[in-house]
Amino acid sequence: MAKQSQNKNHFLMPVVKENQLRVSLVIYQHVLATGLTLPLEMLLAGEAFARRYDKSAVRLKTQLVSQESNAVTSRAGLTFSPDIVLNEHFIEHIEVPDIILVPSLWRNPRPVLQKHKKLIAWLHYCWKHGATLLGVGTGVCFLAESGLLDNHSATTHWHYVEQFQRDYPKVALKPDFFITQSERIYCAASLNALADIIVHIISQTYGRAAAQNVERNFSHEIRKPYEEQRYLEGAVDRHADELVAQIQFWLRTNLNSELSLAEIAQQFNLSQRSFTRRFKIATGMRATQYWQQLRIETAKDLLASSNLSIQEIAYHVGYHDQGHLTRLFKQSLALTPKDYRAMVRKKLFSQS
Repeated sequence: MAKQSQNKNHFLMPVVKENQLRVSLVIYQHVLATGLTLPLEMLLAGEAFARRYDKSAVRLKTQLVSQESNAVTSRAGLTFSPDIVLNEHFIEHIEVPDIILVPSLWRNPRPVLQKHKKLIAWLHYCWKHGATLLGVGTGVCFLAESGLLDNHSATTHWHYVEQFQRDYPKVALKPDFFITQSERIYCAASLNALADIIVHIISQTYGRAAAQNVERNFSHEIRKPYEEQRYLEGAVDRHADELVAQIQFWLRTNLNSELSLAEIAQQFNLSQRSFTRRFKIATGMRATQYWQQLRIETAKDLLASSNLSIQEIAYHVGYHDQGHLTRLFKQSLALTPKDYRAMVRKKLFSQS
C-alpha cells in the first residue's frame, strides 16, 4: 500500500503550450455519454475557478474527434458532432493535443474497434508526438489495439477482463486496480476512477484550491453508490414520526454543527427528554448514536473518494480534533482513517 501512495505523485503531465491545455475527446457510436460530459464539466469548472482569481490561468481548449463525419449517437440517445474528422485530414496535419480521452462504450468493443483503424493509428501517432492518453473502461481497448500497452500495465471494466486478457496477452492487466499509469498512458476502470484522474489534472494545471473546489462540487456525489445514498437518506428514516424525520434531515445536512443535542431539540420546540424518547421510538437508536454513525459513514466516503486530508475530513464531519475521529474509527472498524483509506483506495500508479 505504501508504494501505491508514493507512486501517486508521479503523474507525468503534459507540457502546456501557449498557456493553453488542449484536450481531445474521442467519440464513436454507442459511446457512454457520461464519459464525455463528466470530464468536460469538471475541467471547465476547474478553469472557471482558477480564472476567477487569476485571469492569466491556463485556457482550456476542448474538441471532439471522430473517424466519422456524421454526428455520433451515444447509448443514451444524445448526439455529438465532431470538431475534427480524421477521415478528412492527413493525421500529420492535425494538431497534436496535450491530452486525449478515450471514453468507454456501451457494448462489446470488438466490432467498433474493427471499424476504427484510422482512429487507432492517430492515437499511436499522437502518443509518439507527446500526447498523454487516458482510456476509460472498454475505451482502453483502443489503446491496447494501438500496441502502446504491450508490456505495460493497464486496467479495464471488470465485465471485459477475461476477454481483454485473451485479446491482448502482451498487456500486463491489473484487474484489481481502478487506475493504472504507464509513462503517459492512464487507464481508468470506471467513471469514478476517471473523476480521480481529472481532479489530479485540474490540480496540476490550476492548483490545489481549484481541484478541491471541483472535488467538493462533483466527486463526492459521483462516487457514492446509489444504494449507499438511499441507505443514508432513507433506510433508517422510514417511520411515521414526521418531526423526527425533519430532525434526521437536519442532522444529515449539518454534520459539522457545534450545537448540542439539547440545543437541537430546542430548535424543534422539544424538551431534551421528549426529543430523546421520540427519536429512540422512531428509529430504534439513540440520537447520539445516529449522528455519530452518520459522521463515520460520511468520513468513510470522503476517505475513499476524495483527496482531502484526514484533518479536513474530521472538520467536515464535525470533529475539530483529528484524534477524536481516529479513536471512533478504531472503535467502529479496528482501523485508523489512514489505514481505511489505504484499504479502499486500491489504485496503481506504476512506472512500468
